[in-house]
Amino acid sequence: MSRYSLVNAVLLVGILVLAAFSLLWGEHSFSFMQSLREWWAGQPTAGALILGGLRLPRVLLGIMVGGSLGLSGAVLQGYLRNPLADPGLLGVSGGAALGAVCVFYTGLVQYGLAILPLGGLAGALVAATLLVLLVGRGTALVLLLAGAALSSFTAALTALVLNLVPSPYAIFEIMRWLMGSLTDRTMLDVTLALPGVVVGGGLLFSAARALDALTLGEDVAQTMGFQVRGVTGVQLRIVIGTALAVGSCVAVAGAIGFVGLIVPHILRPVVGHRPSCLLVPAFLGGAVLLLGSDLVVRGAAAHKELQIGVVTALIGAPVFFYRVILFRKQGRL
Repeated sequence: MSRYSLVNAVLLVGILVLAAFSLLWGEHSFSFMQSLREWWAGQPTAGALILGGLRLPRVLLGIMVGGSLGLSGAVLQGYLRNPLADPGLLGVSGGAALGAVCVFYTGLVQYGLAILPLGGLAGALVAATLLVLLVGRGTALVLLLAGAALSSFTAALTALVLNLVPSPYAIFEIMRWLMGSLTDRTMLDVTLALPGVVVGGGLLFSAARALDALTLGEDVAQTMGFQVRGVTGVQLRIVIGTALAVGSCVAVAGAIGFVGLIVPHILRPVVGHRPSCLLVPAFLGGAVLLLGSDLVVRGAAAHKELQIGVVTALIGAPVFFYRVILFRKQGRL
């Protein structure tokens, strides 16, 4: 078995183990198979409600959100050839957060559970549209600069909305959501996020071969038959794929940082520096990181409610600092 296959197998086993532990571990014990049958049959028993209404959506979203963030981070770092690139760099996460905050501010959230994620998804799509219009047929540097400008602009608008919110309780709820969470999510959230994750992830995976070619330079990639810019270009596929996948995830789980930044850094020395070889491990590794972080959140819930975005930041920042120190020792910075 090759190292690449072994890494993917280990990460997949890690996902299965963490998912099983997440489904079975909790204050209330129940028969898993019986509760699964009852939930599938639509029976409102206690076990079915705990499994299908609370734990299963949490696990599915952990895999979807963590995987999408890890995958998009690997794609962006490969395309921009920038180790600091992450999903928040393009402004899509900020747009999704702004859309959700506007739903809080206008009071629309009281009209249904689906309003909040739909508002976040709408904000992500608006941000992606603006990004495409700003970049046009520009280079990767233009994309990087436009994304940074859009991120700053959406952050400023979010701060403005927070400043205008009249109720301190609403501000508290908004801030909690912005820190990211998988708590109290339902299958409705999974259903809303799934199409964007599947389509966006497909677009990102479709850029794998082009990312390999781009390591030799844009001109070489063009001669190899890969169109970098334009309507069918890899750049547009990456922007739209990131917008759909990450925007859908932020819309249902809030802004969760560092996953897309550190997962590729951790796995790249193991699977190699070829961008296409990093995509599947980055998806699986992101899912492992978020499922593990969610278990930490659940374990700490008995003492103090903790947001998953805080946990990923506490894990990610030291890892990133270590990578920076390692790069400096190797003379790569």
